[in-house]
Amino acid sequence: MANGMVYIYAGDGRGKSPAAIGRAVQAAVAGKNVVIIQFLKGRGLEDSDFLRRMEPEIKLFRFEKSDENFEQLPEEKKREEIVNIKNGMNFAKKVLATGECDLLILDEVLGLIEKEIITVEDLKNMLVCREDTSVILTGIKLSDEICFLADEISKIEMIKTVS
Repeated sequence: MANGMVYIYAGDGRGKSPAAIGRAVQAAVAGKNVVIIQFLKGRGLEDSDFLRRMEPEIKLFRFEKSDENFEQLPEEKKREEIVNIKNGMNFAKKVLATGECDLLILDEVLGLIEKEIITVEDLKNMLVCREDTSVILTGIKLSDEICFLADEISKIEMIKTVS
């Protein structure tokens, strides 16, 4: 039986990734090891150089090769990136199966489901491997199926924006 918790940060508001990174920093301060895998980020987190300086406690991975937004890629490049993304998902499963870290963050993984790159079943099968590793999932869209996978869900929504 898995003891690691599954947390989700979802919604149309900004701040899901920074919230997950905040949890990563808290875990690192407590002496835990963290792995962050980014998906669908285009250029990725602007502060990824800063996060890379936090190794070995926080390790950041990005399997996509293109700096462009996934939606703007030509079909051939999308197919290449889907292979890279699936490699990232396989790496995440390996990380969970080996207990390589205490906290695994799958940043924008819910977008992979929305774009039909992976299924909820794929995500569920990966999470079964987690043992004592806690996992944070981020993304915009949240379905009932995904909610059943989580122990805790935070909805981040835009209330007001200044133009």
